[in-house]
Amino acid sequence: MEKSFILSLDQGTTSSRAIIYNHKGEVCALAQKEYKQIFPQQNWVEHDPMDILSSQFAVATEAITKYGITPENIVAAGITNQRETTIVWDKNTGKPVYNAIVWQDHRTSDYCNQLIEEGLSQMIKDKTGLEIDSYFSATKIKWILDKVVGARRKAENGDLLFGTVDSWLIWNLSGGKVHVTDITNASRTMLYNISTLSWDSDLLKLFDIPAGMLPVVKMNDEILAETSGNVLNTKIPIAAVAGDQQAAMFGQMCIEKGMAKNTYGTGCFVMVNTGQEFVKSGHRMLSTVAWNLNGETTYALEGSVFVGGAVIQWLRDGLELFKKTTDVEGLALSASDNGGVYFVPAFTGLGAPYWKQDAKAIIYGINRGTERSHIARAALESIAFQSNDVISAMEKDIGGKIKQLRVDGGASANNLLMQFQSDILDTTVQRPEILETTSLGVAYMAGLNTGFWSDLDEIKQYWKLSREFMPSMNETKRENLLNSWGEVVLKSF
Repeated sequence: MEKSFILSLDQGTTSSRAIIYNHKGEVCALAQKEYKQIFPQQNWVEHDPMDILSSQFAVATEAITKYGITPENIVAAGITNQRETTIVWDKNTGKPVYNAIVWQDHRTSDYCNQLIEEGLSQMIKDKTGLEIDSYFSATKIKWILDKVVGARRKAENGDLLFGTVDSWLIWNLSGGKVHVTDITNASRTMLYNISTLSWDSDLLKLFDIPAGMLPVVKMNDEILAETSGNVLNTKIPIAAVAGDQQAAMFGQMCIEKGMAKNTYGTGCFVMVNTGQEFVKSGHRMLSTVAWNLNGETTYALEGSVFVGGAVIQWLRDGLELFKKTTDVEGLALSASDNGGVYFVPAFTGLGAPYWKQDAKAIIYGINRGTERSHIARAALESIAFQSNDVISAMEKDIGGKIKQLRVDGGASANNLLMQFQSDILDTTVQRPEILETTSLGVAYMAGLNTGFWSDLDEIKQYWKLSREFMPSMNETKRENLLNSWGEVVLKSF
């Protein structure tokens, strides 16, 4: 078993996971640990960076032990992570100066609205491909520097470091020696110019962020660091990093222009490959870096749905409609349709294509005959409706129909949701055998960078279709559903 495996560290919004892959891209072992979500006040979402660290280290050890191998059998490690989540720490003590401010956090929305009113939207979009929104890292960094006592002085003295979660993990895995990120995570900070492929001095000045805080940006075919001997008792190359959605896109083998995927996680994240062209959206999609390999940057259009699978968690934990999230399908199937009920789960506002930070969640159309099953069905349908809104806007940007959608993430295992998604999109939906595409994507990158896999042609053969969903809804019904959904979305504003 010498040097026979790749270790993926998948640091997500609600849990940390570690997955061990073999040469066929098969999951050999998986360990997962949830950690605490912190909600200090309305619209604030935080994590303790030490919880992120300890949970990720714990699952890495557990996965290796569970499979009965040793760290010496690991060729390389790859890291994929929740993007935009912002951590600032003291480089001398290694301690965070504040909790991690999560991508879902909206504490800086008033400041973002001020920037929009000042007419800065187009300048920022031209440089970064992003909308001005509290979703991204820049305003979160500024908030920490402005609000945490002594933070700005320390930053100006060169004592503080900023990183998205990947940077925080690498810095600690390397024993505090390496402060880097990769191009995909950098492209989500609202500080990185995706045309020049560099941190943008104009944006740093705008947000009043010292350049010395920022990590060095690496490409996706570079080995970024090596674990210190104190971690896993051996030195393992950290051979790839990619933000979770870019990693999922690579794991789905959406490597050709026009291919698209949707990841159904806490939120939903649709990406379409636009090749070497930085497509500037006219329909409020985000332009982002998909990856940079062999000196060539591949771009993508992305649309983010803030609340996807999280709406099912809310039905479980908030309304206590069922005990396990997998129970939602059976409950929803007990109703023949949604009974006229529509659910807009704008718990943290609405993302693409609306970008309404202060939209409110609503359940609309309840009547005396409404049952639990109708609400469950409306919640599932809301995931597909929101994804359709994003994909319809993308199709306008690329000037053509997305003919196939590859799907992954926890909620993609729900057959009712996938069939409704195919129906409402009028598009084929393809679910692969391996749904762990986020961790698999960064494993592929790490394996390519260390010679574990020879080239893309080799790993393309490992993508295998599990089930294909074909549209079967008639056009009149589809249009009626979409029109009703659109009317209810407007009410949430």
